[in-house]
Amino acid sequence: MTAPPTGQEPRIEVGLLDGVAELALRLEGAFRAADGSRAGPGELRLQAGGPGLPDGAELRLEPEEPGRAAFALEATIGIDFHWQQRELQRFQGGLRVLARRGRLTLVNTVPLETYLRSVIGSEMNAASPPALARAHAIISRSWLLAQLAGRGAQARAAAGMLDEPGELRRWTDRQAHADFDVCADDHCQRYQGLSRVAPAAAEAIAATRGVVLTHGGAACDARFSKCCGGVSEDFRTAWGDEPVPYLVPVRDQAGPAGPLPGLETEPGLRAFLSAPPAAYCAQAEPHILARVLNSYDLGTRDFFRWRVRLPADEAGRLVRERVGRDLGRLLALEPLARGPSGRLHRLRLRGERGELVLGKELLIRRALSDSHLLSSAFAVDAEGPAARPEAFVLRGAGWGHGVGLCQIGAAVMACQGHAHEAILAHYYPGTALARCYP
Repeated sequence: MTAPPTGQEPRIEVGLLDGVAELALRLEGAFRAADGSRAGPGELRLQAGGPGLPDGAELRLEPEEPGRAAFALEATIGIDFHWQQRELQRFQGGLRVLARRGRLTLVNTVPLETYLRSVIGSEMNAASPPALARAHAIISRSWLLAQLAGRGAQARAAAGMLDEPGELRRWTDRQAHADFDVCADDHCQRYQGLSRVAPAAAEAIAATRGVVLTHGGAACDARFSKCCGGVSEDFRTAWGDEPVPYLVPVRDQAGPAGPLPGLETEPGLRAFLSAPPAAYCAQAEPHILARVLNSYDLGTRDFFRWRVRLPADEAGRLVRERVGRDLGRLLALEPLARGPSGRLHRLRLRGERGELVLGKELLIRRALSDSHLLSSAFAVDAEGPAARPEAFVLRGAGWGHGVGLCQIGAAVMACQGHAHEAILAHYYPGTALARCYP
């Protein structure tokens, strides 16, 4: 561990709900507002423009007994993804309600280490091996501190967009929240309340308190996804075009790194799909998955290699509804550019009414599914006549953007006895550990 910078544990503002017309909360204990008035225990219902909440107003409530009081609400998790669902969630800490343009935003304010206790159990099962929990605690803390550090100077652009008749290129980074630090869902880090907190997660947080992954003396923007598929991806495939030295492609396997398998080419990717390497994330047996994944993630079993059949007329409907461009029935899906893990970041769609080039990886995944494709690392085969296919068969690898730590691969490494330091060194080359506050 390198000589650590010094500082204090920050307080984090987490957006639980954003842009809703009304809120229904259950206060489990007494809370006080800034003017001294008291709320709870019991139901609290708020409406945009209602009593005490005109446009531009803000309500702050702090628990009278911080260690005992909580509040509960129904929230949607996995928004727009295939595991989207509603669940009742409970949170501790303070809360802020902001009235903006006829809508309400609910923000939970908690110390960073308290926030992490829920994040670790929300991202991975609380029964995960200690090495995995510790590694995840460090990268979740690192990522968050990197976001906070970037809010003022904004080291990276929060979004990119190219919107032309023949090309649509979009990416949205995780810094684009004006009224709070981070959201509570997959766009940032999963934060699903007290039900996800368990002794194992609390131990991992305590054992790594204040420890972050660093590069060049700064906290790392430590991205992660569910499964890389055998090779992790470069930062530039999913987000901005500038290189990030520690978010680079890594073979997800033991031993010397060796050369990358050339997945930017169609022949290279097809060989990789048909004859997968002995990757860590390929070795996730059912008993490992049951130990490290939460129930809603366990429903997805084909994450390492997967197959989707997409009828041509259905593909045209998806593009029209999901992207807003009417190309008619699709006639071809033509890969134009891939990253080192095989993930597409430019794809040409040819239809009866025109053509469109899509990028980056998340927009491609969104355009060809009612939720999102598992990843953009897929090869395309047409069924039927070449000039007018009946359907497209997508054969793919991995789950998520693939950048940084592969959660399934890291879980296998932990189950094989690797320490958290070895896991982090594998997925984030050239980094070091440091303690940024006591």
